[in-house]
Amino acid sequence: MSSLCGGDDMSSASDLPFLGPRNNMELQEFGRKPRHNVSITLGELLKRVGDSAEEKNQVLELGNISNYTTSPSSFPFVLSFHNLNYSVKVKSKISLPRWLRRGDKDDELSSDKVLLNDISGEAREGEIMAVLGASGSGKSTLIDALADRISRESLKGNVTLNGEVLESKLLKVISAYVMQDDLLFPMLTVEETLMFSAEFRLPRTLSKSKKNARVQALIDQLGLRNAAKTVIGDEGHRGVSGGERRRVSIGIDIIHDPIVLFLDEPTSGLDSTSAYMVVKVLQRIAQSGSIVIMSIHQPSYRILSLLDRLIILSRGHTVLTSPPSCLQQFFADFGNPIPENENRIEFALDFIRELEGTPNGTKTLMEFNKIWQRGKNSTTSTSSFYNEPKPSLKDAISASVSRGKLVSGATNNIDPNLSSSNVPKFANPFWVDMVVIAKRSMLNSMRMPELFGMRFGAVVVTGIILATIFWKLDNSPKGVQERLGFFAFAMSTTFYTCAEAIPVFLQERYIFMRETAYNAYRRSSYVVSHAIISLPSILVLSIAFAVTTYWSVGLAGGVSGFLYFLLFLVASFWAGSSFVTFLSGVIYNIMMAYTVVVAVLAYFFLFSGFFISRDRIPPYWIWFHYMSLVKYPYQGVLQNEFSDPNKCFVKGVQLFDASPLRAVPEALKIKLLQNMSKTLGMNITNTTCLTTGSDILKQSGVTDLNKWTCFWITIALGFFFRILFYFALLVGSKNKRR
Repeated sequence: MSSLCGGDDMSSASDLPFLGPRNNMELQEFGRKPRHNVSITLGELLKRVGDSAEEKNQVLELGNISNYTTSPSSFPFVLSFHNLNYSVKVKSKISLPRWLRRGDKDDELSSDKVLLNDISGEAREGEIMAVLGASGSGKSTLIDALADRISRESLKGNVTLNGEVLESKLLKVISAYVMQDDLLFPMLTVEETLMFSAEFRLPRTLSKSKKNARVQALIDQLGLRNAAKTVIGDEGHRGVSGGERRRVSIGIDIIHDPIVLFLDEPTSGLDSTSAYMVVKVLQRIAQSGSIVIMSIHQPSYRILSLLDRLIILSRGHTVLTSPPSCLQQFFADFGNPIPENENRIEFALDFIRELEGTPNGTKTLMEFNKIWQRGKNSTTSTSSFYNEPKPSLKDAISASVSRGKLVSGATNNIDPNLSSSNVPKFANPFWVDMVVIAKRSMLNSMRMPELFGMRFGAVVVTGIILATIFWKLDNSPKGVQERLGFFAFAMSTTFYTCAEAIPVFLQERYIFMRETAYNAYRRSSYVVSHAIISLPSILVLSIAFAVTTYWSVGLAGGVSGFLYFLLFLVASFWAGSSFVTFLSGVIYNIMMAYTVVVAVLAYFFLFSGFFISRDRIPPYWIWFHYMSLVKYPYQGVLQNEFSDPNKCFVKGVQLFDASPLRAVPEALKIKLLQNMSKTLGMNITNTTCLTTGSDILKQSGVTDLNKWTCFWITIALGFFFRILFYFALLVGSKNKRR
């Protein structure tokens, strides 16, 4: 902006020989532009792009974007905030025993901690407003307050855009919030990351070529052309640099060209050159017709020259509100002039920190700031850009959309009665969101095959071990017990193997929270997509385990028995995967999640009916037996194995194999059978069938439900936990402070 207190010049890239060739080239790309020549918006660029086949492969080169300028918006946006107050209750960790309390006083002492105290100011279109202060001063809290990330019940004061109070639903449509952490899928390239963001935030009515053109334009605007085909990377995979990663994080949130952009310390953790390039990108975004509000810890001299307004906080109070060029005048009038050749912002922050250590704190500086602001406003003549009347919010948004901003609503008619009730919440229908989420997750997973490879290897190795231990079981009484043991371990193994998927959602959780906070897609779309993409891996694991064990162990039933065994493995993997997914949506710590999953699955195994039959479980624990996920697949495969009425498992002298008489000579066992026949009045020979499959099912206590009922209950439990996962996301992914 035209400075009221003098201006500062910014060093050009050519004057910085210490930079490497890549950074020098990027800095030259971010050349100086007139502060009030508004850059062409990305939406206006799209109007130059047709839908012809030739243009699908066209790349928009925006290296000379400054050549395309428009006049400043005739309806400039002004975000104002007045008397913002926010405090939280801090409970004392020391509490008195109940018998030491007086009367009805609570035993927990609590006090209010003020995070924001009577904060006021405004931010304008085409400008960058920076919130500064020491750690704990309230920078992030103020950004959250302006971005509607604090509940309206807790935040006092008001935030308006062009004089009208912003409703939460409307603010989510016209704004974007960039978190301090770079939350990105590591195995997607920069171009793919931005393209998926375009698929989410831009409407389905926008053609594929225009979405691609928008992504290419944004890549150039962010200075990421050289890194467009590079994966994001993580600790185990080399990818883009920290500064490039930060610019990608900004890009995915501005793909729809928002009117208001909030950023929480976008330069945190970056070197000075990368930080400068990030803020230079933000200047471009502001000049395209946006309001940019950011928190920053301690900007360098070059970054300071890019900022238009400063708000410096100290322990939740405003101690200075000024353009950067007025800092010298402000402290000179206060009686503490800034020494020559000293960094102005460092002097200001150090001086404020010294005042915080005095008995009166920053009270004197706060009072002087109020007086100085009133005097400056009454004596300084401002330009017509600031004196013009503020338009209505409806007119300003309509004019902005007509210029190409807010592409997510560019194809929709602006309702003349603008309110949150007629603003579309999502850019795309449910099924489009679902397909895009599934495509992105599968692409990211396919580039990390080691994750699925570990699960597949664990299942195959377990299957081989079981096949070699329980090799070709016979139909003797010992074989029956061994079959029961095999089925119990096999069914529990399917659930324990699913525990390896715990980190999947935990790694995506904060990406999910960031994207759903501003309505990139529906939570229901994510849940359904997450369930669908799990099915191929479930089917592969089930087939691998069934093929490895079924014929090796010598299970009954032939092809039909194999298919039913396979169906129950699929159902078990499905229920186990759903259960683990639900727990990962409730428990956010990976070690705690593993502990809970292993413990609960152990309880399910204990009450499955293998260790103690249903008839022997105490009445006060029988409810857990029916809650056990292992019960139903275990009971189903037993019924499949022992359902043949013509198969005998105990004949004649085999009756004594499970008793101390098993060591008696066979001739004596035959005599014992003859004596038993006389006593019982029936003929029992060495070939008489004494125990059939139905007898074993009754002894095991697994006759209360048939096998198909067990199968459908297992499937239904999988759906039940997916529904619980949805509600866990609905409740647990709230982004507002209380």
